[in-house]
Amino acid sequence: MTTRSSTPAERSSTRIGPRARSQLISRATPPPRWREVLAAPAVALVTLIIAVLATDAAGVRFRDPDHVAAGYVAMVGLGVALLVALDIGIKAGRGDGALWPSRAAMRAVRRTRWTSHRMMAAGGALLSFYVTYLAYRNLKGVVPLLRPGDLFDGQLAALDRAIFAGHDPAALLHSLLGTGIPTHVLSGVYVAFIVFLPLSLAIALVFSPDLPTSLFFATALSINWLIGVGSYFLLPALGPVYAHPRAFASLPHSEVTHLQHMLLDDRIGFLRDPATGTPQAIAAFASLHIAMSFTALAVAHLLDLKRPVKVALWIWLIVTCIATVYLGWHYVVDDLAGIIIGAMSLAIARVLTGYDLRTARVARACAQPAAAVGSV
Repeated sequence: MTTRSSTPAERSSTRIGPRARSQLISRATPPPRWREVLAAPAVALVTLIIAVLATDAAGVRFRDPDHVAAGYVAMVGLGVALLVALDIGIKAGRGDGALWPSRAAMRAVRRTRWTSHRMMAAGGALLSFYVTYLAYRNLKGVVPLLRPGDLFDGQLAALDRAIFAGHDPAALLHSLLGTGIPTHVLSGVYVAFIVFLPLSLAIALVFSPDLPTSLFFATALSINWLIGVGSYFLLPALGPVYAHPRAFASLPHSEVTHLQHMLLDDRIGFLRDPATGTPQAIAAFASLHIAMSFTALAVAHLLDLKRPVKVALWIWLIVTCIATVYLGWHYVVDDLAGIIIGAMSLAIARVLTGYDLRTARVARACAQPAAAVGSV
């Protein structure tokens, strides 16, 4: 009876225990540099200072409207903690070659992958993102106070008609898709952005093979808030559904319809009494739904993620673009500007962090053999 000689990988697997395998994988992912760690907090600080100055100039106090930002931090923070536990369990299970990993394997993964430095850096990026969002909400609220009476809906609508040979793109979509079930489908997609954004950030912070990539993505998303609110001041606009409500009167009532009415009521109340009213949140140019979605898509391509991920993000971006115009939130030019903002955010994040995603892609490819040894 002949015996088969073991392969190098098999001999490695007999010598490398769960903790050593985790250390091997950990060494393949370099720790972040100070620029990468501090980039998102720097964006948050700049946006916060601008917001405090702007609210003071508008004569209103800086605040967290309805505790939205604090609620997001608590909710997403809990979600990230659960994802970290899932990440530890998955990697420990792979190391043990079992569905239910041992406690020793889980401790090894936690000590090597989820060090206190990594958790502080990831937590700082998450907190910075929502501090930037808090500042963004305050800046967005005071746009009509600092630019009273300035609205560019007429010019933006004219640009849309020029692009579509004199036709209103929303009317074209209503005619092409109909105004029944598509309204509810697109409404669901638009509202789902409130899940897509924190989920994409949380997944990047937890499951990315290297922390610098996660920090880069968080920085780019934060920059979207800052540039986006700048576009609101550059070209204040309400959006088609508020500037031309008759064009959307044939759409059935949906979750978006309720949201649009609520935002209009908030705006009216805020302009009546800025000191006590909920800060208004209506602004069309540019679309940050599109900016953030494009940022995620571009990162997926720069990192050459798996094809299903890229296809899903392409579908998400295209359907979201359709939804923003169909439902009257944005003009087509708002979506085009959103893509530009997303690209600008990536470029600025590259400068601030000094991190190149293309280099990270090469490093990730080189690290795969080491990870493969650890998973045998």
